[in-house]
Amino acid sequence: MTTAASKEPPQLLFRKSRVSGRDEAVFLFKLVLALALAVAGGYLALRPNWLLALAGALLLGALYTHMVELQHQCLHHSAFRSSKIHRLVGIPLGVPLLVSYSHYRVRHLQHHRYLGTPQDSEFFGFDTRKPITSGMLLRGLLDYSRIVIVLRDVLRSWSGSWSYDIGQIAERRRREIIAEYRLIGLIVVAAVIAAALGFGGPVLRLWVLPLAFAVPMHFLVEIPEHLLCESDTTDVLRNTRSIRGSWLTTWFTNGNNLHVEHHAAMVVPINRLRERHPEVEEHAVYVERNYAGFFRKVAAVAWENRKGTTGSEPTRSA
Repeated sequence: MTTAASKEPPQLLFRKSRVSGRDEAVFLFKLVLALALAVAGGYLALRPNWLLALAGALLLGALYTHMVELQHQCLHHSAFRSSKIHRLVGIPLGVPLLVSYSHYRVRHLQHHRYLGTPQDSEFFGFDTRKPITSGMLLRGLLDYSRIVIVLRDVLRSWSGSWSYDIGQIAERRRREIIAEYRLIGLIVVAAVIAAALGFGGPVLRLWVLPLAFAVPMHFLVEIPEHLLCESDTTDVLRNTRSIRGSWLTTWFTNGNNLHVEHHAAMVVPINRLRERHPEVEEHAVYVERNYAGFFRKVAAVAWENRKGTTGSEPTRSA
């Protein structure tokens, strides 16, 4: 980790960049790879051998987590040269984890706008500004209540009573969100009907169990972004964390580990963030070599708070 102080300001980190044909091809390859993994995971999940079936469900859960990170790139319109394609691709990417593309997009862009202020509110509800305790982490890891919230939004969308609860949004955005929640509701109903008709096993193995695995996986992907950073500043070099990571973690999180780079220029295609990481290592305050190092720090802070320091300010990473 380095300090934010430096003689020369970053030259590349905050530079905007449009999506090129190569960037689009990289994202399309990620989609093809995700489809191939879905086929492999589905095949394993439906095997009679319970170990193979469990492995398949775990693979699908990891894939559903990965797909939300691909959706994240779509909502920033940094995957395709045509902005219209992003919603078309982004909607199905979020369905397995019950994520509305347009609702996520509105909330997440507000997060980018208000990060470091009291107005900051992410789509996924873990509040990184609160002191860390083991109970708080466990609740975030097993946050299955989000499924209930989604089903509530589905019902409100079908009844016509859904409304945006954090500020004002355009009527067109509201209609798009309602349409997506209605689509999610139809898919849930179809799954229930399939189970009632004797296909409960495939529904359980291909969606319910993977969804159960994906909830904690997604939590682990999300919390390094701002946890144990400085929540009272709008300086992205101090309120956000980057993790160098390996090629595997970078692929799995779709570059979410390079989060300072992403917040510095959120429309830059994810595959081009790595070239900006040397400047992050030089200028940013919260930089880790790998995820293991970050989670060790979180565990240490949670252990200290267990001793009765939960009323104090959250410990910063060192």
